[in-house]
Amino acid sequence: MLDDTPLTTAASLLDPALQGLALTFGLIVAIGAQNAFVLRQGLRREHVGTIIAFCTLADAVLMAAGVAGLASLIGAQPGLARLLAGGGALFLLGYGLRALWNARAPGALQATTSTSLGRRQALVQVAGFTLLNPHVYLDSVLLIGTIGAQHSGAPARAAFVGGCVLASALWFTALGYGARKLAPLFARPQAWQVLDALVGLTMLVLAWKVAPMAWR
Repeated sequence: MLDDTPLTTAASLLDPALQGLALTFGLIVAIGAQNAFVLRQGLRREHVGTIIAFCTLADAVLMAAGVAGLASLIGAQPGLARLLAGGGALFLLGYGLRALWNARAPGALQATTSTSLGRRQALVQVAGFTLLNPHVYLDSVLLIGTIGAQHSGAPARAAFVGGCVLASALWFTALGYGARKLAPLFARPQAWQVLDALVGLTMLVLAWKVAPMAWR
């Protein structure tokens, strides 16, 4: 565990909240179908608020479920905490190295604008991009759940989840409503090169912070 006593003061809750914020930002900004779809809807100004709300709510439910479920398991089996922390640190290390590797030959985020969608069609599509992606369960449930469950006390775990959800809401809001300004930038491979480098460094720092939990 990160601490032997529950974290209850506002100052002590800041660290888990910031950790959740940084971790989620690092995971969520990778180029993918979900981000491309949110950008597309933002470019067309179609159902942007609905799409953002769905993506944020889905993240919140998955992250909270991961933290709550793993927290109860870890409480009953302390050895599981070390095992999951070790696995999480390795995943963060691999993710960070992959992001740094991608920064060598970055891609560009493309968003087509050819077909208009109704609200229901848009929701069906974003649900598919979100829930049918196996990485969302690895990232939101397993990885975030593992790291969040390491925090001692419900207030600290809630602060961690709050930081994660805030990062999700900020990212999707910026991507959706700022699409017309962001699209020209992220259509340039150099922008993703810088972003991938920052993500990679963030993941490596988090791996370094999580690794000691594996033998604590």
